[in-house]
Amino acid sequence: MTTKYTRPLAMALFALCAPAVALSPALAKAPLVRTQAPGYYRLMLGDFEITAISDGTVDLDATSLLHEPADATERALARSFLTSPVETSVTAFLVNTGSRLVLIDTGAGALFGPTLGKLLGNLRAAGYQPEQIDDVLLSHLHPDHVGGLMVNGERAFANATIHAARRDSEYWLSQANLDKAPAAAKGFFQGAMASLAPYVASGQYKPFDADREIVPGVRARASAGHSAGHTSYVIESKGAKLVVIGDLIHVAAVQLDHPSVTIAYDSDAAGAAAARQAVFASVASEGVLVAASHVQFPGLGHLRSAGTSWQWVPANYAQ
Repeated sequence: MTTKYTRPLAMALFALCAPAVALSPALAKAPLVRTQAPGYYRLMLGDFEITAISDGTVDLDATSLLHEPADATERALARSFLTSPVETSVTAFLVNTGSRLVLIDTGAGALFGPTLGKLLGNLRAAGYQPEQIDDVLLSHLHPDHVGGLMVNGERAFANATIHAARRDSEYWLSQANLDKAPAAAKGFFQGAMASLAPYVASGQYKPFDADREIVPGVRARASAGHSAGHTSYVIESKGAKLVVIGDLIHVAAVQLDHPSVTIAYDSDAAGAAAARQAVFASVASEGVLVAASHVQFPGLGHLRSAGTSWQWVPANYAQ
């Protein structure tokens, strides 16, 4: 009910609010932030803490790099609402066993341009310091996995022992192989050599042979093809298992439906396809958790068989 007293009060309140209403459009003029939150995601695996750490993303020209007709790639990407180049995650995985801090892969560092090289910042944001890392396990010696070993010409992980398969080490650290490599591939050799040389000189680089336990609870599993010594890592604690599959897959939107499709980065395309099939079949039958370097961050989930194809089921978000 309006009275001679309430009408003036309402008019006064409107007058007080009017400036705020008039100013509110200015709120839309705030600058765009254009950055994500720190790139890490954590979960527990038995008694082990697993942290996915983003090194950033890089544009991948899927239509030219994948070994299938460009129009087929474009159709497959479109089904996932993607186009080429595909913004592709580069992810490393940190394993805290309680007694050791183990980093699997290190990102690209300064080797792949400004959109990558974020691993150290995200490692710190996740609550850890580079000098705390006890062991670095490399899936293979390609630049987007070893470049993060160095920062400003210094070892990024001064106290860590670096581990990689001997077959990969002998191939990518060979001057003879560098000399005879085509020009387009020389950077891969040079990146591996520059990233590992200080650790080799200090005695911190320890290549390993075949399948073996690297540290308690973390075992290497050969999955060669993408590179000569490409390695997956099996992490187990209290009956829970995670398999870190490195570069067994690059473009999930294409290669899950068509797992025979390989990529130009594969040293042995047939071997890479066979390794993918073998590891995918194993993890799917066991129902274990999977960590993939180039599946959309955080790259953690399960694989499920779908006839001749595979389905990726992302890990449920947990706080």
